Amino acid sequence: MNLMKKTFILADNQYITREGIASALTGEKLAERIVTAGRLTELQDALGEYPDAVVVLDYSLFDFSSQQQMLAVKAGVRDSLWILFSGELGERFLRYVLLQDDTLSVVMKHDGGEEIMAALQNAAYGEIYICDYAAQVLKDRVPPQSLPSVLTPSEKTILREIALGKMTKEIAWEKHLSFHTVNSHRKNIFRKIEVNSIQEAIRYAICSGIIDMSDYYI
Repeated sequence: MNLMKKTFILADNQYITREGIASALTGEKLAERIVTAGRLTELQDALGEYPDAVVVLDYSLFDFSSQQQMLAVKAGVRDSLWILFSGELGERFLRYVLLQDDTLSVVMKHDGGEEIMAALQNAAYGEIYICDYAAQVLKDRVPPQSLPSVLTPSEKTILREIALGKMTKEIAWEKHLSFHTVNSHRKNIFRKIEVNSIQEAIRYAICSGIIDMSDYYI
């Protein structure tokens, strides 16, 4: 394999992650240039300028509205190579996107330094990299990932209803709860999972496996 120095687009809203990846790329002399993108519009602009770039993306922190939108953007820039690099990606989400697009690379933030570096090196050589976790998901050996225990059973139920697109009044009526109770649950959920919008809550529900892809379409 020949090293093909490419532009790396770091689509990750965590400062420490961007700096760490940039430092690794610079230290190993893998990148021709490094560009950052904090929002979808910035990523699209960067891909317009560098259509053969390597995109290092934390889907769970980015402002894609759905996995379908992410796949559509990637499909529109056929010469680009994407690495999904996140701290938390659910089994259903991973299986769905990897079966839809077998050119995606995957490495987790909790993987060791050698594995993360291997993913970056493979990308620099134009090769795909799949970490052990993603490989196991494709082989159906990974059990469904559950929501963190910070949420109560009631909050998990409300989060699922929110992710399915139901309004607060609708949830209250169906669950025989007051509007105030559902709204309080919603505020607590957003605080506990540290999100600020419904889109972020939906991505969290997808990545955590609370939404079954057979029931959820955007």
